[in-house]
Amino acid sequence: MTATISNLPSLYDPFTTEAKWQKFWEENQVYKADPNHSGEPYCVVIPPPNVTGSLHMGHAFESALIDVLVRYHRMQGRNTLWLPGTDHASIAVHTILERQLKKEGKTRAELGREEFLNRAWQWKAESGGTIVNQLRRLGVSVDWSRERFTMDEGLSKAVVEAFVSLYNEGLIYRGEYLVNWCPATQSAVSDVEVESKEVDGNLWHFRYPLTDGSGYVEVATTRPETMLGDTGVAVNPNDERYKHLIGKTLTLPIMQREIPIIGDELVDPSFGTGCVKVTPAHDPNDFEMGKRHNLPFINILNKDGTLNANAGEFQGQDRFVARKNVVSRLEADGVLVKVEDYKHTVPYSDRGKVPIEPLLSTQWFVKIRPLADNALQFLDQQNSPEFVPQRWTKVYRDWLVSLRDWCISRQLWWGHQIPAWYAVSETDGQITDTTPFVVAKSADEAWEKAKAQFGENVQLQQDPDVLDTWFSSGLWPFSTLGWPEQTPDLAKYYPTTTLVTGFDIIFFWVARMTMMAGHFTEKMPFQTVYIHGLVRDENNKKMSKTANNGIDPLILIDKYGTDALRYTLVKEVAGAGQDIRLEYNRKTDESASVEASRNFANKLWNAARFVMMNLDGQTPAQLGQPVATELSDRWILSRYHQVINQTTSYINNYGLGEAAKGIYEFIWGDFCDWYIELVKSRLQPGADPTSRRTAQQILAYVLEGILKLLHPFMPHITEEIWQTLTQQPAESPQTLALQAYPQVNADLIDTALEAQFELLIGTIRTVRNLRAEADVKPGAKVKVNLQTGNFQEQQILKAGQAYIQDLAKVETLTIAGEQKSQTLAPAKSRWSWKTIGLIFVGLIFLRVGLAVANTVNQIPLVGTFFQLVGLGYSMWFIARSILFAKPKPVNTVSEQPTAVAEPVQASEQTIAGVVGTVQVVIPLTGVVDIETVRAKLEKNLSKVEAEAQSLRGRLSNPKFVDKAPADVVQGAKDALAEAEKQAEILRDRLQALQ
Repeated sequence: MTATISNLPSLYDPFTTEAKWQKFWEENQVYKADPNHSGEPYCVVIPPPNVTGSLHMGHAFESALIDVLVRYHRMQGRNTLWLPGTDHASIAVHTILERQLKKEGKTRAELGREEFLNRAWQWKAESGGTIVNQLRRLGVSVDWSRERFTMDEGLSKAVVEAFVSLYNEGLIYRGEYLVNWCPATQSAVSDVEVESKEVDGNLWHFRYPLTDGSGYVEVATTRPETMLGDTGVAVNPNDERYKHLIGKTLTLPIMQREIPIIGDELVDPSFGTGCVKVTPAHDPNDFEMGKRHNLPFINILNKDGTLNANAGEFQGQDRFVARKNVVSRLEADGVLVKVEDYKHTVPYSDRGKVPIEPLLSTQWFVKIRPLADNALQFLDQQNSPEFVPQRWTKVYRDWLVSLRDWCISRQLWWGHQIPAWYAVSETDGQITDTTPFVVAKSADEAWEKAKAQFGENVQLQQDPDVLDTWFSSGLWPFSTLGWPEQTPDLAKYYPTTTLVTGFDIIFFWVARMTMMAGHFTEKMPFQTVYIHGLVRDENNKKMSKTANNGIDPLILIDKYGTDALRYTLVKEVAGAGQDIRLEYNRKTDESASVEASRNFANKLWNAARFVMMNLDGQTPAQLGQPVATELSDRWILSRYHQVINQTTSYINNYGLGEAAKGIYEFIWGDFCDWYIELVKSRLQPGADPTSRRTAQQILAYVLEGILKLLHPFMPHITEEIWQTLTQQPAESPQTLALQAYPQVNADLIDTALEAQFELLIGTIRTVRNLRAEADVKPGAKVKVNLQTGNFQEQQILKAGQAYIQDLAKVETLTIAGEQKSQTLAPAKSRWSWKTIGLIFVGLIFLRVGLAVANTVNQIPLVGTFFQLVGLGYSMWFIARSILFAKPKPVNTVSEQPTAVAEPVQASEQTIAGVVGTVQVVIPLTGVVDIETVRAKLEKNLSKVEAEAQSLRGRLSNPKFVDKAPADVVQGAKDALAEAEKQAEILRDRLQALQ
């Protein structure tokens, strides 16, 4: 499986490598979970993609996030299971098959249910694995041996068990209710299968006359054909304009039906005229008002979208044809007031691609309130499940509070057929709304029940409808682990640990799972719900089929490799739950951001290749644990363990993007750009053997640690390098995926040292930049003066002097304090021996003075005068000579003398920069031709200034600004800003050469 060190390719080939390891992981069942193994369980069930689907960027993003978590926790020693599978997607498969039949000139009714289902299973076997195979290309660490399908035998058994149990408990019922109806597929659809679109429509205003002839009310609607089913008009009971009309009746135009005016607070007085037509059989809000006010429910629609007999003269017309004809009739009758242009939202069937119709229909429903209240209790009392980010908790809670009964029947054939059998012998061989039925787990059980109830001659027919796909998906976290059987998997891995999913299905899938799990297992199905954002396109717009702005992840995988795409998607996340933007050129199918990740992979590859070529064929284990001796060794070990600490903290708190960025910066910057460069001289044949051995140990130790840190993010390249680094045997190699994740050693973290080393790195970088600015030839060595008055910085620079000279190509390096002819001695305590002595002398002087004063004191007035003068002089002398004396300048010699910089001649040209408080000065005389450099800079400055002047002229021209495309004008502004910035830099460089 591995290449020898001497045969390690000079270039990394992601395509061969990724395919190799994907095959190896699966064939060797590396990710197969065992409930009998030790370790705290960590279980994730994949959000099952539709079996009809193909990989899109959302799948790639979600799978990359999950795989980081799963691989990380597996390497942390947890007993890990990531369970894959697909959903049977009733409507999607049904649509595909009916499209095929249409091409053949057939219908499913002609084909028959049994043959139709045979075709469905055949299609699933031939084409249903597309997305699964594409997921394999992402290298996801799932247990393929446990792959499930929502219609396989085990899950079908769970569906029947759940349905029968809920029915027996009174939580499933059959009744007439308003549902979302798709005329194209002629099936009820769930809320999640409805896509709201903003369209340009009309708002029609009609007059409904009061029955007593005293006037009329004006109503407004966007669906005028539904007025044929109106059974009332509603106003807000607090609306002063209409409250006196409540209780009166109107005569419905065309139908001439008498309907009441009702008062209901649901009515918005500011909408339209404040009067709302009520069609209980064709609008969800009207349905509720109809129930509250006992209004009749009149259905005017057939299931194919045409109007039925209740529509009178419009019977048989398509709903949109009838709309035009109803408006024409109302206009002819003189009750059409006006027509307004009106932008509004229309619900469309996601599968049928036509506007849905709220339709009164006899369906199967789940009584949702008991299930939702149970889930709310878990949330409010135990904060279960916990949402990340936490803000989604309120969204989830609000949804549970507002749920209505769930329609679970679908008028399709592909799916879980409803386990209910009708006694059609009681209703002339037909299934009607009143046909009695029995619910059972099997046909045999149904027969026994029906026979006991209706006699030996009963004729049974199973309900032809199937269950909503979300019913089986709601059982997914525990049905996939064997429920209703008490399996070892269910005992070990349930509840699952983390659910990773998008915010758009919190309502339709997450809530379904928590309600079902809470009821059947008395536990929430997962501890944490990690809600990720969207992948937005290059213009920061949401990707969608309608906008046709999706990005095919397979194109980018084929161009840059799987690891590059995965790493880009994770690295772009700036905080849990945030959307990410993916750079993409649609003309070339290129992505700068994914290309940058591919370059990162190449950087790691080249660094690993260099390290292994300098290990003398030894593995990290053979080299042994390193003991750092040099400054750079201690620094890289501190940085490495700091990154371990940061990475584990980030991942544990779902900061996956931050973790990826931190690893990137450490590998590219600290390890590749600095440490490897710093130790190159120690790896030379003539280097000190002990120092060389230490450098090899640390290189091997940190490289292996890097591979483990990065593995959850870029599994393929890290596995390939690790196999070679550790020289795994070809016959039965271990795998990096099952190695322990690095553990932090706090004793090796030295933040003070890291801060000091940053000064060295900054100094080297400054010298390099100054060399580039002065056009010093790459191979030429220079003299450098480093000046700082900070004693600590001086010591750091001295300790790293060899690094500075080596990496910045410095021939002579002088490190000095601030250049002054004299330095003041440090202030000392006023109460030194000298001070005490002076005070003693002063006291003697004062004593003598007082004796003299006593003699003079005998002379009247004179004595007093001399006493005052003597006392005053003594006080002045002590203060001046002792207490407030300024120290005289002296030459200072410290215990660690500071070098004095070589003076730069007045005529000598230099270039200088600053890092921290360190001034970096490079004499240029004799190193570069100053005049040539100056001439080159002046030439470039003239060119840039001319370009800037030209751009200013264009932007000051009103014709250009007003008539040119906005992107062209913006491009000129950006170019001007760039030219001005370049000019500023060039002027600074010229100034530095003065």
